Amino acid sequence: MLSLSALIEETALRQLLLVLDLAGTFVFAISGAMLGIRRKLDIFGVLVLSFAASSAGGIARDLLIGSVPPAAMNDWRYCTVATVAGLMIFFWHSPISRLQTPILVFDAAGLALCAVAGTTKALAFGLDPLMAALLGMLTGIGGGITRDLLVARTPAVLQRDLYAVAALTAATLVVVGHRLAWPAVPTAIGAASVCLGLRVLAIRRGWSLPVARPCASRNDGDQV
Repeated sequence: MLSLSALIEETALRQLLLVLDLAGTFVFAISGAMLGIRRKLDIFGVLVLSFAASSAGGIARDLLIGSVPPAAMNDWRYCTVATVAGLMIFFWHSPISRLQTPILVFDAAGLALCAVAGTTKALAFGLDPLMAALLGMLTGIGGGITRDLLVARTPAVLQRDLYAVAALTAATLVVVGHRLAWPAVPTAIGAASVCLGLRVLAIRRGWSLPVARPCASRNDGDQV
């Protein structure tokens, strides 16, 4: 039987996971809806893109760790949050559209929150720290990949931007905090802040990973 302190800690962890998940769902849903508006989708398309962006990473995470049915499909709050965010952007997107690179900003926030939530949940299910960090990264990048693929756009994680690296950095900080027994809430906030800051700086300053340069062919017949 769990002691009172262990029970309080477990309850606090569950609440932290729920808050992180719902917050990540909301901001990723906004990024999906904003992209749908820019691609001139109808209201149904915007809501589909909103839900896909907000829930794909969490669904993949839950399936991989055996938490079935996934929280996004078993808890009405996830769908409600994604729908509210999508409708809000569809009807009142003009003020948000005036923000500088709005999709990238909301996407960065969703990346940070989902990476932290994914790692925290993976650790709670007893995964190895390395696997927990990788699963946290997958949770963070899954929504953005699905969103971009649905509109036939090359996912950001496959381009030069520091996307997966930012998510993995946050996930690693959560794992380190868990191993060193740091308080869960400050660790989560700090890891998410680092991911968000790294992603925003990469966008503003053009930081990127190295890209291979194609070799110049001697003649046109050698080109693929």
